[in-house]
Amino acid sequence: MSKIVRCGLIQASNPINDESKPVAVIQKAMLDKHIPMIEEAAKKGVQILCLQEIFNGPYFCPSQDPRWYDAAEEIPDGPTTKLMQELAKRLGMVIVVPIYEKAMRGVFYNTAAVVDADGTYLGKYRKQHIPQVAGFWEKFFFKPGNGGYPVFDTKFAKIGVYICYDRHFPEGARCLGLNGAEIVFNPSATVAGLSQYLWKIEQPAHAVANGYFMGAINRVGTEAPWGIGKFYGTSYFVNPRGQIIEEASEDKDEIVVADLDLQMIDEVRSTWQFYRDRRPDAYDEIVEQ
Repeated sequence: MSKIVRCGLIQASNPINDESKPVAVIQKAMLDKHIPMIEEAAKKGVQILCLQEIFNGPYFCPSQDPRWYDAAEEIPDGPTTKLMQELAKRLGMVIVVPIYEKAMRGVFYNTAAVVDADGTYLGKYRKQHIPQVAGFWEKFFFKPGNGGYPVFDTKFAKIGVYICYDRHFPEGARCLGLNGAEIVFNPSATVAGLSQYLWKIEQPAHAVANGYFMGAINRVGTEAPWGIGKFYGTSYFVNPRGQIIEEASEDKDEIVVADLDLQMIDEVRSTWQFYRDRRPDAYDEIVEQ
């Protein structure tokens, strides 16, 4: 029997695009831009919605400026999570909320909070893999995640989160499948360049290897003054067969909506018995090297 879940992704550009403005001003502008889009997603019948990486601010990691530490807030007690809990309850929609988390003074994570359709805070995922290359100085801002690969049993489906650079690592994607994820969301901030061609390879491959749906989200536009390139959007949903079923443009603010039939997971796993045939007893080398 089919079990249809309508899911949504929001890709958006920075409305201010002037990073000399106060941090709080930029955050408010991004939040004000997203709220109508979240409400529009609800009007489209979206039951589970995921926002982009650090959705309420610019992607500030091309800098190494400590003023951006002021953008971090507590989860779940910070104002953004609280606001999203109110929205989720009012709209009856699960929301994945990627923000900059302050765990304690001087300790910060790149995190996604997960809020259920009744406004209940279910927990959070902290980005595990942190890049440190020119234009992406993330270790200056984020400590590697320490919470494993949780799966959240929401009103509509069991979901997991894998953030941006995580997508290059198959091990965590498999852990999410083993932990019971039916849908995995990958909120990102990635620009055109060496890895763009991987955008439509890796995540369909994760979906196939693990027999679940994925929602891949990327922002759009450029952000001054860093000029690291153009965020190329192209947010999409992919099914457990590796087929992209809905896709956004490269340059427009958009809400991507797709109806995901969770019954397909059973159909695919009945054909491709990867969980039956995997050999964890033969993989010691992965953790020994």
